[in-house]
Amino acid sequence: MYDRLKGFRDFYPTEMIPRREVIDTVEDAAARYGFREVGTPALERTQMYVDKSGEGIVDELYAFTDKGGRDVALTPELTPTVARMVVAKQQALSKPIKWYSTRPFWRYEQVQQGRFREFYQTNVDIFGSSEPTADAEILAFAADALTGLGLTAEDFTFRISHRDILGGLLEAFDADVDTKAAIRAVDKSAKIETEEYHDLLVEAGLSGAQAAEFDELLETDELSDLTAFAGTDRVDAAVTNLQAVLDTAEDFGAREYCTISLETARGLDYYTGVVFECFDSTGEIGRSVFGGGRYDDLIESFGGQPTPAVGVAPGHAPLSLLLQRAGVWPEDVDTTDYYVLTVGDTQSVAAEIAQTLRARGNIVETDLSDRSFGAQMGYADSIGAETVVIVGERDLEDGNVTVKDMGSGDQTAVALDAFPGSFDRPTYTDFA
Repeated sequence: MYDRLKGFRDFYPTEMIPRREVIDTVEDAAARYGFREVGTPALERTQMYVDKSGEGIVDELYAFTDKGGRDVALTPELTPTVARMVVAKQQALSKPIKWYSTRPFWRYEQVQQGRFREFYQTNVDIFGSSEPTADAEILAFAADALTGLGLTAEDFTFRISHRDILGGLLEAFDADVDTKAAIRAVDKSAKIETEEYHDLLVEAGLSGAQAAEFDELLETDELSDLTAFAGTDRVDAAVTNLQAVLDTAEDFGAREYCTISLETARGLDYYTGVVFECFDSTGEIGRSVFGGGRYDDLIESFGGQPTPAVGVAPGHAPLSLLLQRAGVWPEDVDTTDYYVLTVGDTQSVAAEIAQTLRARGNIVETDLSDRSFGAQMGYADSIGAETVVIVGERDLEDGNVTVKDMGSGDQTAVALDAFPGSFDRPTYTDFA
């Protein structure tokens, strides 16, 4: 007996039914905004991730040398891949480029609630627009996807920040600060003790007093306090941009889900502007449900022309936790429209009926195991068949089949040449 690998999951049909409904709902929301689906590979060159995140990232990857001697890794995220794709055909692609995809990713990391080593995300990205409208559309898509799943403003919130506000504030201190390290510390601040957080800021170059002052600045509710403290064009421009994104989100109907949260930083170094994370409003789910933001420099760093970009990646494992907590996880109801039951040597007629019903868009099953009448009826009940069409030798001698409603138990004889007739989905009541 083989055991399943830690951090990987099996999904049986009753589990896949609600998962498929969630994925379809999220993808349908993306399609309504004009995003087009792309397909991407499971393997990329390991160096692509090293160049973006440093050598340490290799410990978190499923990385190996393939039979051709190439160092490759199972993709841990999509953003570098779609950036590579944009660079490859940048001149031929109409701007803005709007793409989405749902697929698995792999990271060798500690397994915990809502976090697995194989996980699924729907990635949604816009390339080629630096306007606040693009950021707001990403927020609006995310809000529409969540509300389409049955969630409300009482269930989730988008915590929004701006990387240039954080970077600009750090620059304003009289200190030699490693900005990237300091921002990574901010990203961890909600998960660690205050003393440890301040220690990380000190390691990044701030003094103890400066770390405390910086921490206090991030708690302000007034963006004007930040511009007054920094006194720089960088912070002023970032505050203006953040406000423009929020104003446009208001136009799109998504502002009610947004809260300014400067402690939100996003840990990946390639983020450049507005960033956000989605959280459970009740706090029952402690980690972010998903996140996103602007990464204007990534395409250029891949050898392409300067191309602004913004995106979001709902993770389906933490999203499922939120939906379950809110009581809106889709039902795992597996239904079948028809079961065509055979009695005696009637397989050819039964197959013709089944194929006709399938051609009209119905879900149809038939006997595959040469079972008895009772066993077939039991199976039809187990798969939730709404209607059973009984094709028996005696009925056929009279030119009939029997149509049975499984809910009521009522049944009636129907002329073979009248079934299914002109009906796309004929039921007992159409012939009773």
